[in-house]
Amino acid sequence: MSPADPAASSASAVLAEAMRTPLLRLYRRMRRETQDGDVSPLQNLMLVLIIKNPGIGIGALAEIEGLRGPTISGHIKQMEAAGLVARTPPDPQDRRRTGLVATPEGVRRAEALRRQRTDWLARRLDLLSPAERQAIEAAIPALARLGE
Repeated sequence: MSPADPAASSASAVLAEAMRTPLLRLYRRMRRETQDGDVSPLQNLMLVLIIKNPGIGIGALAEIEGLRGPTISGHIKQMEAAGLVARTPPDPQDRRRTGLVATPEGVRRAEALRRQRTDWLARRLDLLSPAERQAIEAAIPALARLGE
């Protein structure tokens, strides 16, 4: 069946509906169980983006997150005050433009949260049968492609 095939689309819609709720519950539960109380989920996400893209600007962060610049700017100011991010020196070509970098504390906090979430998920996986874990492992490449 090709992707344009109505039967395939119908089967995909049924699968999508079946996946949506468990994935959403898993994501919410993991976030709730492993949240850094001082940093919002959006700020954690932005911190990871800044770590992966040193020097990224507020405009680029806003575009990636689908939010307005002033919204992102407010979060960045809070993250600066918490010592998680710092601004780079102004761009010599455009003195208004500065980039963002994670501080050592920001990197430490992001890594700690990643480890905490990995540990939480590993404990949950330990509750599954070997066959269930194998099924999840087999699905990882397809799930990764869905997220691209």
